[in-house]
Amino acid sequence: MSNERPDEGRSGTDEIIELIKEQAAAEPEFSYRDYHIEDYIALAFFWFLSLVVFSQFFTRYFLGFSMPWTEEGARYLLVCVTFTGSIMAVRRNSHIFVEFLYRYLPRKVGRAFISFVDLSRVVFMIIGLWLGYRIIPITMRRYLVTMRIPLGWIYLVVTVGFALMLVWSVVLAYRHWRDAYVPSCREDRIGAESESKGGGST
Repeated sequence: MSNERPDEGRSGTDEIIELIKEQAAAEPEFSYRDYHIEDYIALAFFWFLSLVVFSQFFTRYFLGFSMPWTEEGARYLLVCVTFTGSIMAVRRNSHIFVEFLYRYLPRKVGRAFISFVDLSRVVFMIIGLWLGYRIIPITMRRYLVTMRIPLGWIYLVVTVGFALMLVWSVVLAYRHWRDAYVPSCREDRIGAESESKGGGST
């Protein structure tokens, strides 16, 4: 029986490559059932944004003029894409975070960090929702510079995005608490490596 530690002789690059492989293996196969109505709304905003940006490029460089509303429209469509797409990111827990850190933390410390992050996310969404609710009536009386569209409609999309992100943040926090979730903590990883090595030996 060897006394060699599971991590001995492995560089930081090997750890990163292993983490990338784990994430790729955990990526679910495409299925329409995994997507909700807000995901398709975000996709619609994205394609509308693409058409607006392409029309701006085409008219400016091929027709010699630029439609004035395209620049402002693209700016606010990008805001809509961001806040509707963020709903899916919260639901799937795919917002960027330093997952590599948890690989070197004990499970209890990792659980405390995850709980703090979940609570902070819920508080942030509540603040964003409250601010959006306060600003919508004010901005409904203001219009975009190049179009007769109330600016409040943009803030309405943002506020609805915060509301749905809040719902999914609460759901995600509950699931993490119920399952005692910690992403790739040290004990789980070393235990899995030991079991795989033990299972392969005779």
